[in-house]
Amino acid sequence: MNYEDVLIEPVLSEKATALREQNKYTFIVKSDATKTDVKEAVRRLFNVKVADCTVVNVLGKIRRLRGRPGRTASYKKAIVKLEAGEKIKVFEGV
Repeated sequence: MNYEDVLIEPVLSEKATALREQNKYTFIVKSDATKTDVKEAVRRLFNVKVADCTVVNVLGKIRRLRGRPGRTASYKKAIVKLEAGEKIKVFEGV
């Protein structure tokens, strides 16, 4: 698996911003990515040491469109904890 393709986008929510104070970064990842793939992708792309990785399958919410119930897209989310003293510089300007 190509490591540039594992991470789709960072999550920039209020909860994800609060987690950054605990040195945890949140990403939306490919649905077939494993914890090992995510750890290796973050390590190679950002040149940091990864301490832990948690992967969560997020089920889409039920919404209505033109009176009919439907569901938004489901996705996989990864929360990556870095070693003490490590930072991802891309997030520092946000």
